Amino acid sequence: MAPAEGTGYRREGMAASRLELNLVRLLCRCETMAAEKRDPDEWRLEKYVGALEDMLQALKTQASKPASEVINEYSRKVDFLKGMLQAEKLTSSSEKALANQFLAPGRVPTTAKERVPATKTVHLQSRARYTSEMRSELLGTDSAGEPELDVRKRTGVAGPRPGDEKQSAAELDLVLQRHQNLQEKLAEEMLGLARSLKTNTLAAQSVIKKDNQTLSHSLKMADQNLEKLKTESERLEQHTQKSVNWLLWAMLVIVCFIFISMVLFIRIMPKLK
Repeated sequence: MAPAEGTGYRREGMAASRLELNLVRLLCRCETMAAEKRDPDEWRLEKYVGALEDMLQALKTQASKPASEVINEYSRKVDFLKGMLQAEKLTSSSEKALANQFLAPGRVPTTAKERVPATKTVHLQSRARYTSEMRSELLGTDSAGEPELDVRKRTGVAGPRPGDEKQSAAELDLVLQRHQNLQEKLAEEMLGLARSLKTNTLAAQSVIKKDNQTLSHSLKMADQNLEKLKTESERLEQHTQKSVNWLLWAMLVIVCFIFISMVLFIRIMPKLK
C-alpha cells in the first residue's frame, strides 16, 4: 500500500513521520492477513504483530508523535490482533468464542478506502467461525455441516440418530445458555460497579462541596478577625502613646520636686547647726 493513499489518522497541518507511515502500512498488512484463511503453521502474522508493538513503543517516545487519540487507536488495533492470535492458540472452540467476545476491535478505519474498520470485520468473521466450530464439535459434524465418518462408524448407520441430534442440540443450547448467563452476569457486575462509582462520586462531590463551604466560612472569619486585630492594635498603640506621655510628665514633676526639696534641705541644714 503506497503512502500516497492516505490514512484514516492523517493529521491536519502536520505530515506523518516515516515511522508512523511504516506502522500504518504494516498494520494494514496484518489486518489483511488476519481476514484471510491461514494455515495452522503460519508464523508471519505473529512476527508482524510483535514488530507492530515495537514500532508503537518507538512512536510513543518520538518528539513529533501523533495525538493521543491516534496512538490510542493504534494500541487498540495492535491489542486486538495480539488477542486474536492468543485466542487462536486455545484448544477448545468454546474457549476461543469466549475469548473472542472480550476483544475490542478498532473504531476508525486504517485507510481512507475502508468504510468499516478491518479489525471489526475480522472480529465478526472470527466470531462466526468459532461459533460454527463449536456447533460442529457439539453436533459431531464437519465445517460443511455433514456428519463425521468416525461418528458414522461408531453408530453403524448412515447418519446420526434423532436422539443424538436432540442431545447435541440440547448440549449446544446449554453451552449457549451458559455463555449468555456469563454475559448477563458480567453486565450486572459492570452495572453494579457503575452504580457504585456513581454513588461514590456523588458522595465525594457532596463532601468536597461541604469542605469548600467550610473553607470559605473559615476564610471569611479569618478576614474578620484580621480586621478586628488591626483595629485593636491601633487602639492599643494610641493608649500606649497616651500612657507614655502621662508617665513622662509624672517623672518630670517628681524629679523637679526632688530637686527643689534637696535645695531647700541643703539651705536649711546649716542653719540648724
